Amino acid sequence: MNYEILLPNSGFKECADFIKKNFKEVYYMPPGFKIFDNYLVGLPPIPLAVDAGDVILPYVKPCHGCFVLRIPGGGEVERLRKGKVGEG
Repeated sequence: MNYEILLPNSGFKECADFIKKNFKEVYYMPPGFKIFDNYLVGLPPIPLAVDAGDVILPYVKPCHGCFVLRIPGGGEVERLRKGKVGEG
């Protein structure tokens, strides 16, 4: 998957705060929400942002911490905007 790390090796709260403070278009999803064929892990609600066609999300990597990633959004952007939380 093509991605950019915006905030490396951090705690989940730091990543969530980073997204909320740095992006205007933020959506809140429950743990287990499936995006890019991966399930989100974290404390609810999990903030995801949309910026210039990209999705910004916290990604928890076991034993390595949490990262904020920027991933080209494709169809996931519209799915977030339409609020299709249960779909995956």
